[in-house]
Amino acid sequence: LKANVSIFRDQGEALDKVAKRDVKVIVVGNPANTNALICSHFAKSIPKENFTALTRLDELRAKAMAAIKIGKNVSDIKKVIIWGNHSNTQFPDLQASNALGHVDDAWRKGEFVQTVSKRGAAIIQARKLSS
Repeated sequence: LKANVSIFRDQGEALDKVAKRDVKVIVVGNPANTNALICSHFAKSIPKENFTALTRLDELRAKAMAAIKIGKNVSDIKKVIIWGNHSNTQFPDLQASNALGHVDDAWRKGEFVQTVSKRGAAIIQARKLSS
Protein backbone atom coordinates (compact mmCIF):
# COMPACT_ATOMS: atom_id res chain seq x y z
CA LEU A 1 0.00 0.00 0.00
CA LYS A 2 2.90 2.34 0.73
CA ALA A 3 4.10 2.03 -2.89
CA ASN A 4 0.53 2.66 -4.11
CA VAL A 5 0.34 5.93 -2.17
CA SER A 6 3.42 7.19 -3.97
CA ILE A 7 2.17 6.06 -7.38
CA PHE A 8 -1.35 7.44 -7.04
CA ARG A 9 -0.16 10.65 -5.37
CA ASP A 10 2.04 11.28 -8.41
CA GLN A 11 -0.81 10.43 -10.77
CA GLY A 12 -3.20 12.74 -8.92
CA GLU A 13 -0.72 15.60 -8.92
CA ALA A 14 -0.08 15.11 -12.65
CA LEU A 15 -3.81 15.10 -13.38
CA ASP A 16 -4.21 18.23 -11.30
CA LYS A 17 -1.55 20.01 -13.38
CA VAL A 18 -2.48 18.98 -16.92
CA ALA A 19 -5.93 17.39 -17.14
CA LYS A 20 -9.13 19.18 -18.08
CA ARG A 21 -11.39 19.68 -15.08
CA ASP A 22 -14.06 17.46 -16.64
CA VAL A 23 -11.69 14.49 -17.07
CA LYS A 24 -13.09 11.10 -16.02
CA VAL A 25 -10.61 8.88 -14.16
CA ILE A 26 -10.95 5.10 -13.82
CA VAL A 27 -8.57 3.39 -11.39
CA VAL A 28 -8.06 -0.33 -11.93
CA GLY A 29 -5.16 -1.30 -9.65
CA ASN A 30 -6.18 -3.01 -6.41
CA PRO A 31 -6.96 -1.88 -3.86
CA ALA A 32 -8.87 0.05 -6.52
CA ASN A 33 -11.18 2.09 -4.32
CA THR A 34 -8.35 3.11 -1.98
CA ASN A 35 -6.13 4.04 -4.92
CA ALA A 36 -8.94 6.10 -6.49
CA LEU A 37 -9.38 7.95 -3.20
CA ILE A 38 -5.65 8.70 -2.99
CA CYS A 39 -5.53 9.88 -6.59
CA SER A 40 -8.58 12.11 -6.17
CA HIS A 41 -7.12 13.61 -2.98
CA PHE A 42 -4.06 14.85 -4.86
CA ALA A 43 -6.02 16.04 -7.91
CA LYS A 44 -7.58 18.85 -5.92
CA SER A 45 -9.02 20.78 -8.87
CA ILE A 46 -10.89 17.79 -10.32
CA PRO A 47 -14.34 17.00 -8.88
CA LYS A 48 -14.37 13.87 -6.72
CA GLU A 49 -17.34 12.47 -8.66
CA ASN A 50 -15.07 12.27 -11.73
CA PHE A 51 -13.13 9.41 -10.12
CA THR A 52 -14.27 5.83 -10.11
CA ALA A 53 -12.67 2.45 -9.50
CA LEU A 54 -12.94 -0.97 -11.04
CA THR A 55 -15.54 -1.71 -8.40
CA ARG A 56 -17.93 0.13 -10.74
CA LEU A 57 -18.05 -3.11 -12.73
CA ASP A 58 -19.13 -4.94 -9.58
CA GLU A 59 -21.73 -2.25 -8.83
CA LEU A 60 -23.23 -2.70 -12.29
CA ARG A 61 -23.28 -6.48 -11.87
CA ALA A 62 -25.09 -6.06 -8.55
CA LYS A 63 -27.61 -3.62 -10.05
CA ALA A 64 -28.27 -5.99 -12.96
CA MET A 65 -28.83 -8.94 -10.65
CA ALA A 66 -31.22 -6.94 -8.45
CA ALA A 67 -33.06 -5.58 -11.49
CA ILE A 68 -33.60 -9.06 -12.91
CA LYS A 69 -34.78 -10.32 -9.52
CA ILE A 70 -37.46 -7.64 -9.18
CA GLY A 71 -38.35 -7.22 -12.86
CA LYS A 72 -37.01 -3.69 -13.31
CA ASN A 73 -34.50 -1.99 -15.60
CA VAL A 74 -30.94 -1.66 -14.36
CA SER A 75 -31.31 2.12 -14.58
CA ASP A 76 -34.13 1.89 -12.01
CA ILE A 77 -31.84 0.44 -9.33
CA LYS A 78 -30.21 3.13 -7.17
CA LYS A 79 -27.76 3.33 -4.27
CA VAL A 80 -26.04 -0.05 -4.54
CA ILE A 81 -22.75 -0.07 -2.62
CA ILE A 82 -19.74 -2.32 -3.11
CA TRP A 83 -17.70 -2.49 0.09
CA GLY A 84 -14.11 -3.57 -0.36
CA ASN A 85 -12.19 -4.12 -3.54
CA HIS A 86 -12.64 -5.90 -6.84
CA SER A 87 -12.12 -9.38 -5.44
CA ASN A 88 -14.05 -12.22 -3.83
CA THR A 89 -13.77 -10.44 -0.47
CA GLN A 90 -16.03 -7.60 -1.58
CA PHE A 91 -19.47 -7.15 -0.07
CA PRO A 92 -22.24 -6.01 -2.43
CA ASP A 93 -24.80 -4.14 -0.34
CA LEU A 94 -28.44 -3.35 -1.15
CA GLN A 95 -29.14 -1.91 2.30
CA ALA A 96 -29.49 1.68 1.01
CA SER A 97 -30.93 0.64 -2.35
CA ASN A 98 -34.44 1.18 -3.59
CA ALA A 99 -34.45 -2.57 -4.38
CA LEU A 100 -34.20 -3.50 -0.69
CA GLY A 101 -37.93 -3.76 0.00
CA HIS A 102 -38.48 -5.93 -3.07
CA VAL A 103 -36.07 -8.80 -2.37
CA ASP A 104 -36.09 -11.27 0.47
CA ASP A 105 -33.28 -11.28 3.01
CA ALA A 106 -32.25 -14.87 2.30
CA TRP A 107 -31.61 -14.08 -1.38
CA ARG A 108 -29.92 -10.75 -0.58
CA LYS A 109 -27.59 -12.23 2.05
CA GLY A 110 -26.96 -15.50 0.19
CA GLU A 111 -27.17 -15.92 -3.57
CA PHE A 112 -26.83 -12.19 -4.32
CA VAL A 113 -23.65 -11.66 -2.27
CA GLN A 114 -22.06 -14.93 -3.40
CA THR A 115 -22.82 -14.41 -7.10
CA VAL A 116 -21.70 -10.78 -7.31
CA SER A 117 -18.56 -11.23 -5.22
CA LYS A 118 -17.40 -14.29 -7.16
CA ARG A 119 -18.47 -13.25 -10.66
CA GLY A 120 -15.04 -12.03 -11.74
CA ALA A 121 -13.43 -15.33 -10.76
CA ALA A 122 -16.21 -17.26 -12.52
CA ILE A 123 -15.56 -15.38 -15.75
CA ILE A 124 -11.81 -15.99 -15.52
CA GLN A 125 -12.43 -19.70 -14.92
CA ALA A 126 -14.88 -19.96 -17.83
CA ARG A 127 -12.52 -18.14 -20.21
CA LYS A 128 -9.47 -19.91 -18.81
CA LEU A 129 -7.68 -16.55 -18.77
CA SER A 130 -7.87 -13.14 -17.18
CA SER A 131 -8.71 -9.99 -19.06
